[in-house]
Amino acid sequence: MLYTVSAVQILALVDALDELEKRSTGKLKVAQFMASLQDREKGTFAGDEWGEEDTRFLYGALNALSLLGMLHLVDVEKAVNHVAACANFDGGYGVNPGDESHSGQIFTCVAALTIAKRQDLIDQDRLAGWLSERQVPNGGLNGRPEKKEDVCYSWWVLSSLSMIGRTHWIDQEKLIQFILQCQDTEQGGISDRPGNMVDVWHTLFGLTGLSLLGYPGLDEIDPVYCLPKSTVERVLGKLREPSAV
Repeated sequence: MLYTVSAVQILALVDALDELEKRSTGKLKVAQFMASLQDREKGTFAGDEWGEEDTRFLYGALNALSLLGMLHLVDVEKAVNHVAACANFDGGYGVNPGDESHSGQIFTCVAALTIAKRQDLIDQDRLAGWLSERQVPNGGLNGRPEKKEDVCYSWWVLSSLSMIGRTHWIDQEKLIQFILQCQDTEQGGISDRPGNMVDVWHTLFGLTGLSLLGYPGLDEIDPVYCLPKSTVERVLGKLREPSAV
């Protein structure tokens, strides 16, 4: 599932989704593979044929299927019900019902509900309160209480706050400074924390975090799809055209 979703996102980014029709068995076949990984009783999605289930896979499926215009192949209502069951008393979401809230899983759940147009199920103020408490004194964000700050949560936390219109609940300037302190100013790239080795993962999420913060010179990122907003508007706009399948 994860690699399939990434492939669909990349094709959307370079405006090449139609290449699926030319070089493979088509968009429908790709969508059918993802749909086949849904448990139709519980609404959950597995990552592959061996059956591990996680809200990451559920979000990924709804993300890619919506970009392909194939959401009708899955039971969206049951997927939504599963996400709702993962909600906790603190406003956050876990991997499965009863699991502790975690910033990464919150992103997958909030984004899935947003794609399904069911943000009405989110306790937005309670969730935003939990997410804003992820900011530590140096401006960075962590994934759950008592953990170290990490640049990647500049995306996981901020994207969720952005989807529910609460990015102003954290100190944005301090977060910007934290991300910039993690940059290797000589070789380029961004690390998890200041002084550590840079890598592609943290560079990606550092930049997407800065984009959500409105940092100058960066394309506007879509907080749901983790793609440039212009790409999402183009792809979804094509699907709304009368000739779209």
